[in-house]
Amino acid sequence: MTSIILRIRAARSRDRSGRLGTFLGVFTPSVLTILGVILYLRTGWVVGNVGLAGALAIVVLANAITLATALSVSSVATNMEVGPGGAYYIISRSLGVEIGAAIGLPLFLAQAFSITLYAYGLAESLQFVWPDLPQRPVAALTVLLVALLAARGAGAALKLQIPIMVAIGVSLVVLFAGVAGSTSGSAHLFERISVHADFWVVFAVFFPAVTGIMAGISLSGDLKNPAKSIPKGTIAAVLVGFVVYLAVTIGLSLSATPTELVADPLIWFTIAGGLAFLIFPGLWGAIFSSAVGSVLGAPRTLEALVHDRILPARVAASIGRIEGPGVPLLITTAIALGAVALGGLNAVAPILTMFFLTTYGMVNLVAGIERLSGDPSFRPTMKVHWIVSLGGAAACFWAMFLISPIASLVALLVELGVYLMVRRRALTARWGDVRRSALVSLVRSTVLQLRRLPEEPRNWRPNVLMFTTDPDRDLPTARFANWMVQDRGILTVNYLIEGSIADHVGAVHDLVDDLNRSLDKAGITAFGEVEIVPDFGRGIVSVAQSNGIAGIASNTVLFGWRERRDEMATVLRSIEELSLLHKSSVICRPVSQRLAPTGRTIDVWWGGLQQNGDLLVLFAHLLSLDAGWRDATINIKSIATTEMMAQRTERTLDEMISAARIGARFEVIRKPEGQTIQEIIHSRSEHADVVFLGLKAIETDEAGEYVERLLSLMSGLRTVLLVRNSGPFRGQLLGVERPGTKLT
Repeated sequence: MTSIILRIRAARSRDRSGRLGTFLGVFTPSVLTILGVILYLRTGWVVGNVGLAGALAIVVLANAITLATALSVSSVATNMEVGPGGAYYIISRSLGVEIGAAIGLPLFLAQAFSITLYAYGLAESLQFVWPDLPQRPVAALTVLLVALLAARGAGAALKLQIPIMVAIGVSLVVLFAGVAGSTSGSAHLFERISVHADFWVVFAVFFPAVTGIMAGISLSGDLKNPAKSIPKGTIAAVLVGFVVYLAVTIGLSLSATPTELVADPLIWFTIAGGLAFLIFPGLWGAIFSSAVGSVLGAPRTLEALVHDRILPARVAASIGRIEGPGVPLLITTAIALGAVALGGLNAVAPILTMFFLTTYGMVNLVAGIERLSGDPSFRPTMKVHWIVSLGGAAACFWAMFLISPIASLVALLVELGVYLMVRRRALTARWGDVRRSALVSLVRSTVLQLRRLPEEPRNWRPNVLMFTTDPDRDLPTARFANWMVQDRGILTVNYLIEGSIADHVGAVHDLVDDLNRSLDKAGITAFGEVEIVPDFGRGIVSVAQSNGIAGIASNTVLFGWRERRDEMATVLRSIEELSLLHKSSVICRPVSQRLAPTGRTIDVWWGGLQQNGDLLVLFAHLLSLDAGWRDATINIKSIATTEMMAQRTERTLDEMISAARIGARFEVIRKPEGQTIQEIIHSRSEHADVVFLGLKAIETDEAGEYVERLLSLMSGLRTVLLVRNSGPFRGQLLGVERPGTKLT
């Protein structure tokens, strides 16, 4: 397989050295595909069905979409080095490999189906000379002929298109000469046949006429200078095609009645009269060259998909003397032959329209987002206003649904399926894309707005910064942090490494990747960060101060319980400093236990003196919102030393629970004589799955003693979370605003 990949890359390198310029590599295949089967065999049918006004509207709308796409392609192409793959390459390098694949595979199929469309067009036109000629065998033979020609290489195939362009020019001169001598349709300019097709059905049949720009763009890997050739060749082809279609539409409407235009696909020959034989070379040459353009483009799109590892390497293997991609050419030919079974030009055209409209829409979307995102790296030499690009994208998707909502839905579902499949494979793109730029732009705009809005208690969200020196050991703590954040805030897990930057900086990138993989594997939604600090205590305060941006800085710092007493004392001293910074703190001591599937309990011990109560209850409530804790019972417990204190606490808790709308029960316990608070907590919460307790303020020299008291307090209990509320909204986080009620 390695040798196959090397051969693919070598072939790409040879192609990239380039033999094709703007005229032969972009303009010629594009304009000849535009002036193809639809021009000769369906323009009259379009005019007859919707009248001159309707036909002109279709020509203008279709070309407006194509011109917007051409401008968008040109803008993006002048900002990057466009490699093989054409539109797929542009989309994948801008919106990512997953979206690129979702569009690239349908684009490849559309290009393969295009060969069938043109093959049927040739078969239909040959019936003018040989009426009994069967269409399907002729279409199949045409597919094989263009495939054989493509096997000789892009240069050989494209050189044949110069005389074809001359022949098309002659056929147009002959047509307009006939128009000048005929006025049989002038009285019916704005009429259409009484039994006519729906406007959008006619649009769907016509639209493949303007998809020819993909023929030139798809040869991007064969161009000497894609950034120069794609804009010039593509825009010139669109403008030439637009002028020709306008002229032919008006000319046909002047020369025949609507009924004649619909009934006779080869009305050109009738109008041309004695010079009709001069139309054949242009007709057949245009159709044949369009098929050649598609048979050259489709394999190169497939080859680009292989190069990005979306498809297996063997799909792009070379074969014998075939110039360019070998196996992709065989696959393209097989699909085109299979599509012959669809049964005719009108059956194939709407399918192409859906896939090409999707591709056009995404190309326009790419250019519009690039422009709007303000990415400093987006500096195209050809600047296009974002309104043009996004307007073109909207027009594409709008036209899709007007043509057929069901077909549009099917096309989008196919693309969504490909996107999810590629995303599931977790392919890593080797290039940056516009998604990050767009999101950065959105984030910047959001935080600037956030800065201007006052922060209020009702807007408080748990933005938790967790510190660890051993991520594997503290994974259970991170899981509890994730449950409490509950997708309502931001969780950052910061791995602190003690030492000098010079000694550890080389390992930071790999450690961040390992940390994020570990968090993802555990199902924890968090940002993994690694910081190098001179010592643990100083590092906590320094990192906590710098963490976050604008109004989404961390407001709560979380630690896992540390077995070494001196390390735990360092944490408690850091909490006192964090309190001065108005950052709340949580210490989590998770105990390995088998949680019951139902009947879980969460005990919250309400002290009162340290103003920790509201944060204790809020975190307990957030924990109960997790899917695994949804049926848990929250018990708020408080100890009173006197009957008066008990009654006052009961009123406070009753009002608080009612006003805060939290599903919890409360219990006020009269402290028995001779029993310590520690003994009461142990006896009442020894079976609780989680116990929330408050932390008090201490002096720095009391940290070691306080560690011992906490150890004694937690002994015999299961998972314990110790909470210190130091935020600016102490006593207000539960949204209780009743006058005279202050939570203490």
